Amino acid sequence: MVESFLAGMQLVFTPGTLGYLLLGVLFGLWLGAVPGLGGIIGVVIILPFTFSMDAVPAMALILGVFAVTATSDTIASVMLGIPGTAASQATVMDGYPMAQNGQAARAFGAAFTASAVGGVAGGIAMAVSLPIVRPLILSFGTPEFFLLGALGLTMVATVSGAAVSKGLAAACIGLMLSQIGFPVASEEPRYWFEIMYLIDGLPLVPLVLGLFALPEMLDLAVRHRSISRVQDSGTETILSGIRDAVRNWWLVLRCSFIGIYIGMLPGLGGMIADWVAYGHASQSVKQDDGPGFGNGDVRGLIAPEAANNAVLGGALIPTVGLGIPGSASMAILLGAFTIQGLAPGRAMLSEQLDLTFSFVWMLILANIVGAALLMMWSRQVAKLSFIDGNLIVPGVLVFVFMGAWLDSPDLANWITVFALGAIGYVMKRGGWPRPALVLGFVLGPVMESALVLASQTFSWTDMLSRPLALVLLAILALAFVLAVRSTLRARRFAARVPHDDRSAGDAPLSMIFGLVCLGLFLAAIPMALPWSGSARLFPLAIAPFGAAMLALAILRDIAGVRAAAAATGGVLKPFKAIFGEPEGWRALLFFLMLAGVILITLGVGQLIALTALVLFYLRVWAGYGIWPTLAYGAAAVILLELVYGRILYVRWFDPIWPLV
Repeated sequence: MVESFLAGMQLVFTPGTLGYLLLGVLFGLWLGAVPGLGGIIGVVIILPFTFSMDAVPAMALILGVFAVTATSDTIASVMLGIPGTAASQATVMDGYPMAQNGQAARAFGAAFTASAVGGVAGGIAMAVSLPIVRPLILSFGTPEFFLLGALGLTMVATVSGAAVSKGLAAACIGLMLSQIGFPVASEEPRYWFEIMYLIDGLPLVPLVLGLFALPEMLDLAVRHRSISRVQDSGTETILSGIRDAVRNWWLVLRCSFIGIYIGMLPGLGGMIADWVAYGHASQSVKQDDGPGFGNGDVRGLIAPEAANNAVLGGALIPTVGLGIPGSASMAILLGAFTIQGLAPGRAMLSEQLDLTFSFVWMLILANIVGAALLMMWSRQVAKLSFIDGNLIVPGVLVFVFMGAWLDSPDLANWITVFALGAIGYVMKRGGWPRPALVLGFVLGPVMESALVLASQTFSWTDMLSRPLALVLLAILALAFVLAVRSTLRARRFAARVPHDDRSAGDAPLSMIFGLVCLGLFLAAIPMALPWSGSARLFPLAIAPFGAAMLALAILRDIAGVRAAAAATGGVLKPFKAIFGEPEGWRALLFFLMLAGVILITLGVGQLIALTALVLFYLRVWAGYGIWPTLAYGAAAVILLELVYGRILYVRWFDPIWPLV
């Protein structure tokens, strides 16, 4: 075993392999930093270039890309409040408030240090776990997978501000959205309303970009300010963040282990690991006199970053050891193994063990090099948080629209981004946790599949007699108790939260949103009754519980509306304030501008529409001069034509009147 480990190191430490690894790292850093891209797209792009390569340099190139996208996606999460990838949603919760507080450099230092430790821990775990992986993975059955998903959703309550009911209700909204289209265990499409775009379900990337990106860009556009709400003091540096990660070393290691173990379980991955780690951190660490979780606590940034970078090492264990891809990215990696003539399983754990251990060294080196490069660049990136936000908005909007287009070249994806952006804006103002919705959406298919199979295979007595299921039930109950405790603690800190912060809320708008969602939930129940047993089981389990949580949230909002009415001297005045303030009208104009982009695309194409968006925003909305506006517009054209058109080979929309 030791000889194979050293032989694997020798395979990696050759100039050619190291060069390909560095190339993959650089490409992966760029992919992770651009919202809407990610490791899967990167591997799909570079996979054809590896057909004629030897196995070791080919895998170095591929793993270099995979290893660092979960590190560089921190940039968008911290600077823009947009998850760079689906696995960095929890990073937004405290990373973006830190940037708003002028602590972007500190956030980068802490995040990149935790990411490097998590990635290295994942590689080491892969090295020591391969001989014992089979019984550990096979111990999880369908009941355990369902309970693990439920545990992840319960963690949502820890990021729900001062209302557990809103967190769980938002998670149920995400679960119901995941029921659109064909179910996992039936051939009956559900809730698709005869719209072909919905028959395969809502796509994840447009949903995430709409919920997170548009509300944050609207906030910058409406308020005409920088990302940071304070001046640059120069005291919050990269070194400050590194010290934060070192001080919380035990939290980093615990969350790395969470990421490794969840990565080993098929169907989960980084999209749940970061939330479980975030929930663990908020429940387990002692609350000091800092801003609190969700308002810029550095520990809320460290925990998910350590976990989501450790996931890859854990995910490689079943992929290499059993040939079981635990996610879409691992399935693509399994295809790369096949192209290189590698056979996961017994062969890679015996006669090809040196090659398998070379993957460990690749992961460790890629994470260290990626974190070091980002440390060098992050101070300059952090300075962007102090420049005029109007210079950031149009560029980010271009990336958002094109990120949704890369997911699927369908104009309906842009409409989804637009619609979810409006919903995300309402949720942000109303104090509804958007990450909870996304987590429910991601876990929906996993939990439904586990619930359907468990109900067909086990009786209730059988399920309750499984030791691992009982352990998870106990952890689930403990997590709920801790969630309630953290919610009560959050209410004590609520007085310190600024009025325009995501957790401040707006009771009238929140109540309207809750009532609409409650009506949809109640309507979803009779729609599900005629379906087959496997198709209706999960929706009928979600909808009543979600309706109950929505009712509790609405009751709390009614109390808030009454208090606002008493303060303003009229029952209708709180509702008039929603539409009567200047911010509300500017938000409406912002969405009309985005709707114009879709209409212009229909008429003359994307290149003209997105360029017009940049020019209109800078010249008319922000009031910049003609030459800065034209320079920015030219850069947008070059980006669209060179990067998306020539490098990524995007298939552009065919307009009614093509001009270019």
